[in-house]
Parts: sequence; C-alpha cells; structure tokens
Amino acid sequence: MSDSDPRPAGDKIDSVNLPVPVLRPRDVAQNGESWIGRALRALFGWRPGSIRADLSDVLDAPSGETGFSPDESRMLKNILGLRERRLDDVMVPRADIIAVQQDISLGELLRTFEKAAHSRLVAYNDTLDDPIGMVHIRDLIAFMTAHAQMPAEKAAKRKKPLPANLDLKAINLATPLSSTKIVREILFVPPSMRLIDLLARMQATRIHLALVIDEYGGTDGLISIEDIVEQIVGEIADEHDEEELPGIQHQPDGSYIADARATLEEVTRTIGTDFDPGKAAEEVDTIGGYLVTVGGRVPVRGQLIPGPGQFEIEILDADPRRIKRVRIVRNDRRERLRKREPDAVLAGVAPPTLLADEPAKDHSPPRRP
Repeated sequence: MSDSDPRPAGDKIDSVNLPVPVLRPRDVAQNGESWIGRALRALFGWRPGSIRADLSDVLDAPSGETGFSPDESRMLKNILGLRERRLDDVMVPRADIIAVQQDISLGELLRTFEKAAHSRLVAYNDTLDDPIGMVHIRDLIAFMTAHAQMPAEKAAKRKKPLPANLDLKAINLATPLSSTKIVREILFVPPSMRLIDLLARMQATRIHLALVIDEYGGTDGLISIEDIVEQIVGEIADEHDEEELPGIQHQPDGSYIADARATLEEVTRTIGTDFDPGKAAEEVDTIGGYLVTVGGRVPVRGQLIPGPGQFEIEILDADPRRIKRVRIVRNDRRERLRKREPDAVLAGVAPPTLLADEPAKDHSPPRRP
C-alpha cells in the first residue's frame, strides 16, 4: 500500500500474506454481507437469521450426537420457547390467587402467610380488581422486629434480660396492614405479553411479582419470576412444598380422577385418543374449562355432564366459582358408578345427579285415590 493512500491509518490492513481477502469495516458496511456469509450461503444454503432454527434442529437430535445431555437439551429448548409463550399460558388463574385486604390485621396476615406457604401476597383495596401492591414476609418480619426491639437503656434496667432485647408483647397484632407502610409495588402486565419480555422487565425493575390485567382493567391472573424460571428448569419444589399427586389418577374400577386444572392434552394422553374434545380444545385449555364451556355455567357438585365420545364426567368437588375435581368414566361403566353411590356418600362425595336430558324418577309414595 503506497504512502499516498488517502485512507486513515486505522483502515490500512496488510493482507498480502493472508490466504483469504480481508474486508475493512467500511467495506463490510457498504456490502452488507461479508465474503464468509456469501460463501456459506453458496456452499451450504446458509442464510442470515437461521441460527435459531439450526439450533432447534440440533437440540432435537439424539444427545450423543450433539454433546448436550438430555437435561441441557430440554432447558435450552425451553429457553428458546420463552419467546413464543404468553403470560396467560402459565399464569396462576384468578380463582387460585391468595390475596389479602389492605385492612387485614397483622395477626391475620401472619396466619395467611402460614397457610399460603408463600413469601409474597397480593394486597387489594375492596376487591382483587383494585390491587394496591404486594406484601413480602421479610418486610413483615422486619416491621415486627423493629417494634419489638427494646431500647438499650430500658433493657439494662430489667432484672431478667430478654432474648436479643426483643419484647414480642410490644407488637400490636391488631394493627392493620394499611398503617404499616410495608406494601410494595407490583407489576401490571397484559395477558398477551411474552414470558421473555416479562423476565427482562422483572430483572430491570427488581419486582418479581406481576398481576395479569385484562382489557377491562380486571385481575386475570398472577405470575412470579419463579413461575417463569420453572418454564426453563422444570418444577421447583422446596422443603415446604407438599408432594402433589398426579393431575390424573387411574382408579381400580377403570375410571379416572382428575384435577380440574389438568390440561385437555394431558387428559387425552392419559386416557386415550378416543377422549377427543374437538373444537372445544381451541377455546379452553383445561378439563374444568371444557366442562364450563359445554354446560354454559359452573356445574354443581355431583352433577354428571356428557363428555366427548363415550365419556361422562362427574363433578366431585366444586364451588360457585370453579370446578376443582372430577371423575371421568365411560358410558359402559355408568351402572358400576351408580352401584358405588353408598361408598361415595361415606367418602363425602354426593351421588351424581341425573343428566338434564334424562327424566327424573318419581320416588314419592303413591297418592291415595
């Protein structure tokens, strides 16, 4: 390169001894694609933006060919899937949210934390559609500790010192939550938001709990950063979590007991492909949602509802807001189910009611002529 080259010294690259041509940054920007990209595209059909698809193909290959363990492949695929999953796919539904009113006493708040086994609880004003934030158990303990702390000069006058100078009798458990100033901010997000976007927002704001708000401003669900992490690594259980039974359990009589939150896909996979909810599966995800859609309302405990194909579904547990537990039986097992009614009563389960399209039998005594 001659001394008269007008290019700045930083752009001068001696490529005489290099086996391949070297493009300067300015040339790459002008050409839009380096010679490497053109070569890969010409030889292998590579195109920009296909790395995600290529990585997905690699992760689908047997683990012995990729160098990834099965767990590593599963987690990497889950990470790639975060971009596609929406909050309403994984959120805790409204009916399952454990929340407290802002005027709850500290004593009741402690009891609620103990029963819920959560470190954070949503706080609201009048209803869950009017949330004010969240309460962290750590903030509650800090507040109570500060009020139980005895001044050093007062503690020195005591004949019998208190452990850690804490006088728990000084804590007024009737104090309402609203006067403690320990309610923290909570995120409000739409159900269509992607998991990866919420994860980034939680990291940026350091707020790890979000309420999913529908288009009318009502509370639709709840999601924590732990819920998102579980989408990557799988279920996280600590020493306080109770071991949960499978969502669907096969019974000795051939029927199935299912949690109403079990997905239709899980039900079909467990029972068989003849349990086909059809187009209803496009509108709802769970067996409970399917039953509400078919019946047009929340069914009552003991009610029998026609299911897909040759199946009938008995409501074992429900309240006015939602279905909790169901039994799925085939039509040819219905008589066997009826014979088990005395056992069901002893177990605390009401006998199934007749279907709406079946005439009810008159069990009243005959009238005298």
